[in-house]
Amino acid sequence: MNDKPNNPLASFMKTASKIEENELRSVLLAFLFVFTLMAAWYILRPVRDAMASDWTDTEVSLLWNINFFASAAVVALYGIAVSRVNFKYLVPGVYGFFALTFIGFYFGVSSLQDRDLIDKIFYVWVSVFSLFHISVFWSFMSDLFTKEQSNRLFAFIAAGSSAGALVGPLIPALFADNLGVDQLMLIAAVALLVPIGIVLYLERLKVTDLHNEEVHADLSAAKIGGNPFSGFKQFVSNPYLLAIGVFILLYTTIGSFVYFEQKNLLADYTREQRTEILAIVDWVVNILTFGIGMFATSRIVGRFGMAVTLALVPFFIAAGLLILAFAPILTVVLALQVARRAGNYAITRPAREMLFTAVDRETRFKAKPVIDIVVYRGGDAISSIAFAGLTEGVGLGLAAMAAIGAGIAAVWGAVGAYLGGMFTRIGGTTGSEPDSR
Repeated sequence: MNDKPNNPLASFMKTASKIEENELRSVLLAFLFVFTLMAAWYILRPVRDAMASDWTDTEVSLLWNINFFASAAVVALYGIAVSRVNFKYLVPGVYGFFALTFIGFYFGVSSLQDRDLIDKIFYVWVSVFSLFHISVFWSFMSDLFTKEQSNRLFAFIAAGSSAGALVGPLIPALFADNLGVDQLMLIAAVALLVPIGIVLYLERLKVTDLHNEEVHADLSAAKIGGNPFSGFKQFVSNPYLLAIGVFILLYTTIGSFVYFEQKNLLADYTREQRTEILAIVDWVVNILTFGIGMFATSRIVGRFGMAVTLALVPFFIAAGLLILAFAPILTVVLALQVARRAGNYAITRPAREMLFTAVDRETRFKAKPVIDIVVYRGGDAISSIAFAGLTEGVGLGLAAMAAIGAGIAAVWGAVGAYLGGMFTRIGGTTGSEPDSR
C-alpha cells in the first residue's frame, strides 16, 4: 500500500474518502457502474408506469398477479444460475440479457401496429428487472472488495446510486415529448450494455490493482436449496415476524391504492405527457429521500423511538387520502404519491430493516425473503384484485376509494406503533443499515 499517492486526485480521494491509490480506479468505475444502472432504471420506470393508464383496473390487476408468479420463477432460475455459473460470467450475463430483451422490446413495439400485448409484457418484465439490477450489483461488489475495504468504500460507491437516481428521471422528464417513449426504452437498453465492459475491466483490476484474487461473494442467500418451506414455518410461528408481515401487507395495499388512483387520473394525458409527469415525480421523490435520509431519519428514530417512526408515514398518508377523498384531482394524488414514496424510502424502509436486528441470524436468513418477496409481491397482487373489484365490480369512484384507503392507512399506522413497541420490548437495536433501494 502506497501511503503517499503519486497524483493530486489520489491524494484528495484518500484524504476525503479514505480511498487508497491502488483502489481509486476500481472505486470510480464502481461508482460509474451503479450510476448507470440507476439512471437506466429511472428511465424505464416512468415509461412502464405511463402505460398503465391505457388499461382498466382489472387489466393492471391481472398484470400484477402475473408479475408475482413471474418474479418468483425468475428468482428461482437465478438461484440455479448462481450455483452453476461462474460469478464473473454471471454478472455481465445478467445485464447483457436484460439489455438485449429491452432492445427486443424497442424493435417489437416499433414494428407492430397493435402493440398492446407487447406493452403488457414489457410492463411485467421491467418489474422483474427491478428485483435484480441493484441486488446483482452489490453481490458483485462483495466479490470485488474485502470486508475491510467495503467498510471504507461502499458509502462512496453508494453515492453513485443516489446520483443516478437524480439524473435518470431528468431524461424522460425533459425529452419524453421530443424523443417519444420508445426511444427512451432504447436509451435505457444501451445504457445497460455499459456495465458489461465495466465488469470485465473490474475483474482485471481485482487482480492487478486490488490483489483480491481470494475474495469471493457469499451468494448462499441467492441459492434455492434446503427445505423450501422452512422460511414460511419461521414466519407463521413467530408473532413478531407476523406483525412485520401485516405491516408490509398494509404498506403494499396503500401503495396499490395510490398507484391506481394515479393511473386513472392520468388517463386523459398522452403517454409522453404521463412519462414526463411520472419522471418529475421520481426526481422529486429522490431529492426528498436524499435530504430526509441525510438529515432527519436518524434524528426521528433517536428522538421519538421506533413506534412513532413506523407510525409517522402511515398516519400522514391517512390524512392525505382524506384530503384526496374531498378533492380527487391529479395534483393531490401526485403530492400524495411523492409523500408516500419519499417517506417510505427515507423513513419507513430503514426503520423496517432495523426490525430484523431483533431476531437471530438464522431466523433473519430464512424468514426475511418470505416477507420481502412473497408477502410484498403477494400483497401487491391481492390488493390490486381488491381495488379492481371495488371500482369496476362494485362501481366505487375515486373519492370513495380514497376514503377506504384512509381507513386502511390508519390501521397501518396502528400496526406500526404496535410493532415498534414490540421491537423495543424485545431489545432491538436502532443501528441502521444502508438502504440499497
